[in-house]
Amino acid sequence: MRLLLINPRFPESFWSFKWALDTVLPAGTRAVNPPLGLATLAALCPADWDVSIVDENVESIPLAPTADVIGICGMGVQFARQRELLAYYRKLGHHVVAGGSYASLCPERYDALADTVVAGEAEYVWPQFCRDFARGEPGTLYHETGTVSLDDSPVPRFDLLDLSKYRAVTLQFSRGCPFRCEFCDIIVMFGRKPRTKSTEQIGRELDALRRLGTRSVFFVDDNLIGDKPAAKRLLRFLGAYQREHRYPFYFGTEASLNLAQDDELLDLFRAANFGWVFMGIESPDEASLKETLKFQNIRQDLLTSVRTIYAHGIDVFAGFIVGFDHDTTESFARQHRFITDAGIQAAMIGLLQATPKTPLYERLAADGRLIPDTDSSDNVKLWTNVMPKGMTYSELLAGYRDLHQRLFDDRGIAARIRSKLRHLTNPVAGPYRFTEVLVIARRFVRHGLFAGGVSRILRFVRSVPWWRPRLIPQAVTDWIVGLSMRDYIDRHFEPVGDQAQRAAREYLRTLERVLARYREAGGLEISLGEVRNAAGTLSLRLKGWLDRGFFVRAGRHLESALRDTRTSVTLRVDALHERHQRHWRRLLRRLSRYGDRVEIVLSEALRHKVLVDSSVFTLRFDP
Repeated sequence: MRLLLINPRFPESFWSFKWALDTVLPAGTRAVNPPLGLATLAALCPADWDVSIVDENVESIPLAPTADVIGICGMGVQFARQRELLAYYRKLGHHVVAGGSYASLCPERYDALADTVVAGEAEYVWPQFCRDFARGEPGTLYHETGTVSLDDSPVPRFDLLDLSKYRAVTLQFSRGCPFRCEFCDIIVMFGRKPRTKSTEQIGRELDALRRLGTRSVFFVDDNLIGDKPAAKRLLRFLGAYQREHRYPFYFGTEASLNLAQDDELLDLFRAANFGWVFMGIESPDEASLKETLKFQNIRQDLLTSVRTIYAHGIDVFAGFIVGFDHDTTESFARQHRFITDAGIQAAMIGLLQATPKTPLYERLAADGRLIPDTDSSDNVKLWTNVMPKGMTYSELLAGYRDLHQRLFDDRGIAARIRSKLRHLTNPVAGPYRFTEVLVIARRFVRHGLFAGGVSRILRFVRSVPWWRPRLIPQAVTDWIVGLSMRDYIDRHFEPVGDQAQRAAREYLRTLERVLARYREAGGLEISLGEVRNAAGTLSLRLKGWLDRGFFVRAGRHLESALRDTRTSVTLRVDALHERHQRHWRRLLRRLSRYGDRVEIVLSEALRHKVLVDSSVFTLRFDP
């Protein structure tokens, strides 16, 4: 049996760190993390199955695969793309299987989209599907409703992934979390009693990664210390493993804030070479924390907790939420003050979203406070499905945008670095080799410092503790993180003004003028459409007769439009002569830097003839 597993392309968010990946980090790094779920699923397949994995975030999907089964996973933010791919491959005649966290949470949404839906943890139900499919009797729904022992979870097929394309490789030790945060879907899917793998299993996975040359590892557990005794056993094992193998790995993970109240845990984290930990702080307002049942965050002063972790040489990334019922317009200033005083550079601030099946969703639905037909999968966009209680909806969005602009201007980035480095001592060395550090430093100076002018250079110089050389790499890392998040804010949060829209219309007129002969010959249509939070979409429909001059002129002006405005571009290709393929490829190379704003729609006749890298551009399928 031939099985193709696909991880759909993610929409860009703060988590993408696009600016850092594109301009600063070593060449070849395309995404932050690989699809661990698909690698685990591949390991659960029969030994005689031919399995391949395509991660659309780092490589293009095959448009004419040779596969008996195509499995497509997806989180909530990937649902739109997952749905497109399911429809495309199903139409080609493949047996398509939908899975992933969103199918586990809302399997009913996939009834008409897939031949088979796999919901819940896969260790038992996926092998059953494989047996059924091999017999020619695949079911429509395989839903795990029991308790899965992680002793039965295999070593993921890391060998099926090109790990060199990722910032860090992922492992999982536990599933489940003992806490009851109202907005969280983890306990809905995995329960409140954490289940763990054995240290022997983790050792086998680390051995596999060590053979593949991996250095940076992210434990993706939603709360690595949900079962503290088990976590301590793991950390002691990791410390011994690191010493035995001369510290091959740099670790990061997610944990609850009560980590700061356990000195033994902190010492074990440090000894195992954990350089950072992500925590859900959510809010400095105790009333909001109590409202969302996040009682673990009120047992100790939040600022003291963060600084205690810094004192062990471990950096803190943190998630924050605005829009709780107790939040008012004054909450944004409190969030700003706390994040600045805590020195948290990777501050992932989201709008409160009500995810289906969570206690928050049920409560707000009963109160009539859910906004219908609003996407709830991504909380770092300028919308939410929750009607706030302590302010108006427009005040919530305005305050959210302003909070980001204040935190991630040069002044805010520098202030947080100074706050952090007063308390962060002897940080864990990062995963990059010396030659890679030099490359990163050179690119940061060119694309980060010099691009910001004299003002940014001065703020950088004043933020770096030159008298403590060991902390200089941390300061540079924080600048890279801050500028990457700033880049996202500038492109997604800044309101589109009349000037930007006028510029888009001017580019439309220019294209109509310089490409007039192709329009008059019936080979081209040009228009300007509307799109959310952008100056518009310049659409070109390639219908017939074209030549080299068209691709040169169109490429030059479209590149200028993408560079100078927030305009998006759609290229709808109905016809393209074989001899113009090389001109088409040159056009795409010219636009690739802005590929996240370029959508390409291929007619059915051209899908197997015209090359488009769907990991760079948004590839659509004309029905």
